[in-house]
Amino acid sequence: MGVKIQTVCGAVDPSALGFCHSHDHIMVAKGKPAEIDPSLCMDDFEKSLQELALFKAAGGNAIVDCQPVGAGRMSDALVALSQKSGVLIVAATGFHKMAFYPNGHWVFEYGEAQLTQIFIHELTKGMFVGTETAEPIDSHDATAGVIKVAYDVVGLTKQYTKLFSAAAAAQIKTHAPMIIHIDNGCDPLVLDDFLTRLGVDNDKRIYCHLDRAVRDIGVHIELLKRGAYIEYDTIHRLKYHSDIDEITIIKQVLDAGFADKILLGLDSTRARFAAYGGTPGLDYIKSKFIALMEAEGIPYAVGLRFMQENPAKAFAF
Repeated sequence: MGVKIQTVCGAVDPSALGFCHSHDHIMVAKGKPAEIDPSLCMDDFEKSLQELALFKAAGGNAIVDCQPVGAGRMSDALVALSQKSGVLIVAATGFHKMAFYPNGHWVFEYGEAQLTQIFIHELTKGMFVGTETAEPIDSHDATAGVIKVAYDVVGLTKQYTKLFSAAAAAQIKTHAPMIIHIDNGCDPLVLDDFLTRLGVDNDKRIYCHLDRAVRDIGVHIELLKRGAYIEYDTIHRLKYHSDIDEITIIKQVLDAGFADKILLGLDSTRARFAAYGGTPGLDYIKSKFIALMEAEGIPYAVGLRFMQENPAKAFAF
């Protein structure tokens, strides 16, 4: 088939991706994540569809939904939302932080080989359904297009080593992009060294949340030098910092020569979706943030590069 981007409605040529949020969440079922934070539940189909319509009307065309298997992902709904909204959606297999799974969940019980086969199946044959409360047995035809993994402050415990090893094996087999959640206080270089030893493709590693999780820009630059992408999404998250502070981080990476390795998203919760009564809304990057970057000295074309050209490369395999 050649190089493609795998959406829930089928493979598309990278040139068809258009304006893309590289890390977001469109629908999340009730479950353990919502018990921890109620804003991590977005299970109203019509409201999520309304939010996608807002995104589409602003000129948005694609979204990478980063909710992985077993942690509230609603893959059937993602297919229907994509069909009705006209927005391309890339879904995720993989795993989230262990705090997002109830005791006894299969993610704790399965061995590395079993987990590897689940991830590969979701990337090549179809995504499993009902995996929050049951084992991954039933699946549908829609496939995932990215491997989501999460690095917690506890580090590479036995459980996380098993999961990362399984995800790495799936990545090596399929060459799918791996999008990597980094928690506050983590050292992503330790994880990157581990992924290197496992053989994960350098240019298919996408590190997320470093704009709020890792203050040392030197760490960002080192990951970029190794070939990884950096995805920033602390945009209009004022409890962390202002948008001007966010742009200052981006400018430091640009000054280091990595305009081709920056991706942006909103990492949305229901508190950030206008249709659910939140702010700033899924259209914020397209409608306001790119213009704000331009006002702060980042050319408009460079801002668009973060949203179009770079994701088209990062998510193609």
